Amino acid sequence: MSPAIKTLGVPTEVKTMEGRVSLTPDGVREFERLGIDVFVQQGAGEAANITDAEYRAAGADIVPTAADAWAQDMVVKVKEPKEEEFGFLREDLTLFTYLHLAAYPKVAEALVKSKCTAVAYETVQLDDGSLPLLAPMSEIAGRLATQAGSRFLERPQGGRGVLMGGAPGVRPAKVVVIGAGNVGYNAAWIAAGMLAEVTILDKNLDRLRFIDQISVGRTTTLASNRGSIERSLLEADLVVGAVLVAGARAPVVVSEDMVKSMKPGSVIVDVAIDQGGCIATSRETSHKEPVYEQHGVIHYAVGNMPGAVPNTSTYALTNATLPYQLEIATHGVRDAARRNGAIALGVNTVSGMVTYEPVASDLGYEFVEPVAALGA
Repeated sequence: MSPAIKTLGVPTEVKTMEGRVSLTPDGVREFERLGIDVFVQQGAGEAANITDAEYRAAGADIVPTAADAWAQDMVVKVKEPKEEEFGFLREDLTLFTYLHLAAYPKVAEALVKSKCTAVAYETVQLDDGSLPLLAPMSEIAGRLATQAGSRFLERPQGGRGVLMGGAPGVRPAKVVVIGAGNVGYNAAWIAAGMLAEVTILDKNLDRLRFIDQISVGRTTTLASNRGSIERSLLEADLVVGAVLVAGARAPVVVSEDMVKSMKPGSVIVDVAIDQGGCIATSRETSHKEPVYEQHGVIHYAVGNMPGAVPNTSTYALTNATLPYQLEIATHGVRDAARRNGAIALGVNTVSGMVTYEPVASDLGYEFVEPVAALGA
């Protein structure tokens, strides 16, 4: 069967200090095997330690400009298009990347205006509710959250000067993780491994029961509500915000008054910032300027945390995304969405219509069923 997509573009990411790339040389081989020509922008894999020569050896064409990569039938990326890329969007383009449209209304507006078909990694969802293309980056972001938090607790970085594991005769840092999904569990796991005193909160008691069983007493689990969060934050040295509502804007679970109640020099890491943030005082930062201080508390809210470890993140991401990329390229978005309900949920915009309900609700667009929009 001849593939629906004839050419694939892989542009270099332009978000600040974003070193990941959306396709590895092994991925190129899979597309080329299907008769799909791959065009990789020069230097796209450099920060992830993947050379142009490796892509070329796998069968890719190396092209000099972003425009050349974006000119293909389908484009795969890592992060949402930035404003300098909006001009590349067009009606006959299929774009597959992280979008997080509820947090980036200007990106949604550009996609709708261009009428391109945009599929979001983060809303591809299996029947059991899991998010297979978000999970690997959530795992890495959770692990990085504790790593970053411990660094900014150091006094030279502006923090309280607290060591995560304490010392003999000295109490360890108190770490509070809000949300027990992939991000929260990984953050808590690493914090416990650093010998911190860890508390994790969630509304899902079954999830807390699971964590309680596997942590063997090393992590305290609490049912999440306003009171339990307020009390936990009073003594926290590090707070990790890890609340997720698939595809929708994250709920704010920590108010400004709660932040004011925290100890001076304590640290907040808001991993939910790419969905708008779950801490009232959070605003997106970058790897270049990762933190700011408000109410005496250090805030870390980098919107692309896994970009700090692009080699690890690239392979973790593409291991998960490649089968879906191949399915869309082989069958086209319309038939792939009809065949695979997970992909249908990934479709966010089609021909100027918003086709993911939480995004439509959050941003005030009319919602159109994705399969119906693709059929039209």
